[in-house]
Amino acid sequence: MPGRSSSNSGSTGFISFSGVESALSSLKNFQNCISTGMDTASSVALDLVETQTEVSSEYSMDKAMVEFAMMDRELNHYVKAVQSTINHVKEERPENIPDLKLLVEKKFLALQNKNSDADFQNNEKFVQFKQQLKELKKQCKSACFALLCFLKLGN
Repeated sequence: MPGRSSSNSGSTGFISFSGVESALSSLKNFQNCISTGMDTASSVALDLVETQTEVSSEYSMDKAMVEFAMMDRELNHYVKAVQSTINHVKEERPENIPDLKLLVEKKFLALQNKNSDADFQNNEKFVQFKQQLKELKKQCKSACFALLCFLKLGN
């Protein structure tokens, strides 16, 4: 029967997945917060480059973007693990409901173990941030060079 379970692993009964699905919805809303944080860090970093602020500040924004990308990846993995577990239990309809928390943890760890230190750099916002930063630096260098040439001609 779909939705059968109880809070004890291995027992029979009914479980409503609506609470879990509601919690997942909240987690997905938190992804919007991460996205907003990435937008803000990107904007600050670009402003720092534009105003030619110290390079270490730009580096701090880069580190912040990395942290946001890592949080985003981890949250995505957790959501996938929960959704996969719920779907599996709904499809299998086991007589005795397994320990859902343990199943989610196993799936989450399996996803996390596939991570590499560099794969967060595939995050769309992180890639966009790096491209914008690179382009802005080029524009700033060109503007500085043009100003320098202008000043030399003026003397």
